[in-house]
Amino acid sequence: MTAAPLPDWLTPPEEGYTAEDLDRIPDLPPHTELIDGSLVFVSPQSMFHMVVIDRLLAALKSQAPDGLVVIREMTMTLAPRQRPEPDLSIVTEAAIRSLRQTDLPVQEALLVVEVVSPSSEVFDRERKPQLYAAAGIPNYWRIEDEGGTVVIHAYALAPDATYKLDAVHRRQLETDRPFQISIDLSSLTDLFGTDW
Repeated sequence: MTAAPLPDWLTPPEEGYTAEDLDRIPDLPPHTELIDGSLVFVSPQSMFHMVVIDRLLAALKSQAPDGLVVIREMTMTLAPRQRPEPDLSIVTEAAIRSLRQTDLPVQEALLVVEVVSPSSEVFDRERKPQLYAAAGIPNYWRIEDEGGTVVIHAYALAPDATYKLDAVHRRQLETDRPFQISIDLSSLTDLFGTDW
C-alpha cells in the first residue's frame, strides 16, 4: 500500500501565504489560522477550553448592548499575512456583511479573547497580542486555566499600539470594556450545574 500524496499546500510559497489564501486552499483543516504568512493548525481542545468558550459566549451575548455582536471562532484579517482566529470576538453589527463571509473586518472589533491551551501558549501570550494591538483592537483578554479556575488577564490598547494590563479577574469579572459586564467566573467551569 502506498501513502497518499501530501497536499500541495503543505509547502508554502516562498513569500508565505496571504489572508486570501485561506479561502482558496482546498481541504484545509478546520480552524486553520495564518500567522506571519504561515499556516497554523489547532490541536484537539481541552474540556476547559470548550466549556469556557461556550459559557463566556452565552454570558457576553446576554449582556451585550444593541449594536454589538459576540462571535465564536471566526478569523479576522489583520494584515496581508495575518489572519488569526480569536476564540471570541466582540464586533459592531457592521462587521456582519453576509452569511457567506469567512472573516471579520478588524476595524469593527472592540475585543478579542483567547483561551490559552498548552499548544497555543506562545501565540496567545506573545504573538497574537502583538498582532491584535498593531491592528488597533481596543481590548484583549487572555484566559488562563489556573488549576481549573478561570483567570482573565484584561488588556487595553495604549497610545503606542501595545497592550497594557488593565486588570486580572479572579472569581468575578467586573468591567466596562467594551461594555458593562458582570460575570461570576466560577460559573464558566461548573460542569454539574449545566444544561448538558
